[in-house]
Amino acid sequence: MSSIWTITPTIEGMQERVKNTAVDNMGIEFTGVGDDYISARMPVDTRTVQPYGILHGGASVVLAETLGSVATNHCLKKDGTAGVGLEINANHIRSVKSGWVHGTARPLHTGGSTQVWEIRIETEDGKLVCVSRITMAVINL
Repeated sequence: MSSIWTITPTIEGMQERVKNTAVDNMGIEFTGVGDDYISARMPVDTRTVQPYGILHGGASVVLAETLGSVATNHCLKKDGTAGVGLEINANHIRSVKSGWVHGTARPLHTGGSTQVWEIRIETEDGKLVCVSRITMAVINL
């Protein structure tokens, strides 16, 4: 399989780009890059839980949108463009009280004007927590 990336993502580069942002403040860490995916993990702690002590659905959406956005901006087809979120949905399957959740974004469509990514978020032992889909608009800068 050949790589989908037009700009090769690196863990260090992605982490540097999100310094001093909500992503950084929530403890999200990029963990992997393959020919067609980017992955990251997020702690389930006081920064990411809701009042009942379980992972906040909004935190899962932040992880999903982060992965979809970063992935989009590494496979743009034209210079002078950027990917921005257009629509996101998420189905929350399982609650999590502690540890880390791991998200992986894979493309469903990488067109010149829109991209669609699926993000699966799982527990440390591979149980599905959330599945999300994000549609990204590719805009001219």
